[in-house]
Amino acid sequence: QLQAYGGGLVQAGGSLRLSCAASGRTFSRSHMGWFRQAAGKEREFIAAITGSGGITYYADFVKGRFTIDIDNAKNTWFLRMNSLKPEDTAVYYCAAKSYYRGSAFDSATYDFWGQGTLVTVSS
Repeated sequence: QLQAYGGGLVQAGGSLRLSCAASGRTFSRSHMGWFRQAAGKEREFIAAITGSGGITYYADFVKGRFTIDIDNAKNTWFLRMNSLKPEDTAVYYCAAKSYYRGSAFDSATYDFWGQGTLVTVSS
């Protein structure tokens, strides 16, 4: 099970850190990712990281603003979001999958999903 938390209301230009806590299993040979879905839009990839923390992947629109990292000791990964914009408003989901199962960028390859946490950025 995955539990995402840390969302909330923030002004444009502000920062938030989302967390995803995993329980019931470890994800040492996995991709752990973050996706988001804005109202009326499809779910989109934001970032992912390997279980070892050695490789990270980012969508172009968040490069330089968002950072993904992992605390293996706590079986938790994070999404640090800086310089938030109103268009970042969405429900943010964490997810995990086997490292060997498809692309880290493709939501269809992820087996485990958190419940989502709402991020609202006001202008």
